[in-house]
Order: sequence, then structure tokens, then C-alpha cells
Amino acid sequence: MPVPVERGRHRRSLLREQAYESLRDAIVDGTLAPGEKLRDPELEEWLGVSRTPIREALARLEASGLVHTVPGRSTVVSAIEDRAVLNAQDVAAAMHALAVRTAVPLMGKADYTQMARANEDFAAALATGDADAAIRADDEFHGVAVRASANPVIAQVLDQVTPVLRRLEHQRFSSLSGRNSIAEHKRILALCRKGDADGAAAATQHNWLTLSQVVDAAHRASR
Repeated sequence: MPVPVERGRHRRSLLREQAYESLRDAIVDGTLAPGEKLRDPELEEWLGVSRTPIREALARLEASGLVHTVPGRSTVVSAIEDRAVLNAQDVAAAMHALAVRTAVPLMGKADYTQMARANEDFAAALATGDADAAIRADDEFHGVAVRASANPVIAQVLDQVTPVLRRLEHQRFSSLSGRNSIAEHKRILALCRKGDADGAAAATQHNWLTLSQVVDAAHRASR
């Protein structure tokens, strides 16, 4: 089979992923606030990439609910809508529970060690108020089971629904309310070590469903 004539395919994929991650993170941490217009020339200058990977990244962000296109073809950062968040939370909780239930019979000492280390990093990040580091550590903790499940569909679904939750996670992990997750992570890990797949899955699902408390807190604060 001859070598394909397309050049730079991997470089373009890398640029697209980097553009997506930079935009996603800026929306999550509030650098790009809800309602802000995202103009291609400004994004090209900021990210240092061409329009093509930017448009591809924006399309992916729109599928995740972080941006939306309005008449006139302008792209705007989406507002945090309760129903969208709760819908995404339900799906994420179910997918993580499925990942854990599938993964527990397949996991070993190295997986448990990785989860314990991630939770230590998570606790350290919360102690210093570093929400970005807390999100990364939380993702790493839950990601162990997602990878161990060896079900790529779970990862694909989570890739779509998780970004809309990250803005709430950023708020939660910037405050004391996120500290409860440290103990919840320890319980999940203990159940995994015991081989209790159903118990670990239920504990994982509960951990993800507690994000709704941030929505409730926002409602109380606005009254």
C-alpha cells in the first residue's frame, strides 16, 4: 500500500486538541465568561494557530454544551443552565458507575496505588485552593477505572458530557464543599480493593451526583 499523500496529519490533530483544551480550560475557570463572543481573529492571535483547528475545537465545545452559535454565525460562551448540568451529571454518574463495576474484577495493585496517589494529590490541591489541580487529580482518580474497564465507549460518552460539569467542579473545588470528596474517594478505593464491584459503583455514582449540591447552593445564594 502506498504512503498516503496527506501531510502533517498528526500535527493538525495535535493543534486541534491543544486549541480545544485551551478554550475548554479558559471557559471552565471563567477566563472566558458566559455570553462572551469568541471571534476567530482574536482566538488565532491568542492561541497561535490557524482558523481550521479553532473551528474544529469550537465545534467540539458546542457538542459538549460549552459554547453555542447564534444567528449571524457568532460563537458565544454558553450560560450555566441547570437542566443541562443536571442531565450531564446523571449521564456522567451512570457512566462512571458502569466503568467501576466493569473494572473492579480487572483491577490490581498498580491501579489501587494510582487511585490513592491521585486522591492524595486531590487533597493537597484542595488544601491550597488550587481548583485546576484538584480537577486534574479528580479526573485522574476516576480515570483509573475508566481505563481499566477497557470500554472505549464509556470514555467517548464522558468526553462529551464532562466538560459542562467542569465549571461546577471549579466552583466546588475552590470552596470547602469539595473536601467531602476526599472521604468519598477513599470509600470507593476501599470497596474496589475488597472486590465489591456493586458497592464501589454505587459509591462512585453517589460521588458524581453530589455535584447537584452546587446548583442548589447557587439557587439559595441568588434568593
